[in-house]
Amino acid sequence: METSIQLSAGAKANAFGTEYTILLPPALTEGRQSVYTSICPPDAGPPRHVHANEDETFFIISGTVEFWLEGESQTASSGEAVFIPRGREHTFHVRGPERANLLTVLTPGGFEGFFFAMERQGLSIPQDMPQIAQLAEQFGLRFTGPPLYPADAS
Repeated sequence: METSIQLSAGAKANAFGTEYTILLPPALTEGRQSVYTSICPPDAGPPRHVHANEDETFFIISGTVEFWLEGESQTASSGEAVFIPRGREHTFHVRGPERANLLTVLTPGGFEGFFFAMERQGLSIPQDMPQIAQLAEQFGLRFTGPPLYPADAS
């Protein structure tokens, strides 16, 4: 099962056009937490989704990101943070012409393995959504709707 992926600090994956780097894997926190960075291209953002198990805290290192949480939007830029509680429908979208560099803290850790499983299987959105949704379920993730903006939006 893919959820047993063991990651070490410095491990890198590329999924959804975003580069993920593990800073603190769950193995070093007794599974209580994990920390990773993600460098997201302009206009990037996942479909709306819900995490069954993890709270997410996003620290914006650079760039501007619009976060959507159950119908409410807020924009965060460099130096700001956003908290997303587990069990709440959400998404985000990188705004403007530059990439966004995010530091994400997951509590508890473990979900970050999803990005590595995606890369290993060579899956991409939207072509492979049925397989991605099935894989996501193994990590306690459920997709609930489209991205905040279409990929071709300007």
